Amino acid sequence: MPIAPITGKLRKRLWLDFSVALGLGVTSAYAFWYGIHLKSIQRQEEFYLRLERARAQAQ
Repeated sequence: MPIAPITGKLRKRLWLDFSVALGLGVTSAYAFWYGIHLKSIQRQEEFYLRLERARAQAQ
């Protein structure tokens, strides 16, 4: 008793898989950018601003 081949499965779910992957990718990118990256850049800028103020005050 042979098993029937699975046909059309990729084509039927292609758009669903593509849209879910694209949606999760964009959501992850926004979460990284606004949750992690911009906060680290802000901390870096604050550090250099404090350093510059300390140097200016020392002179």
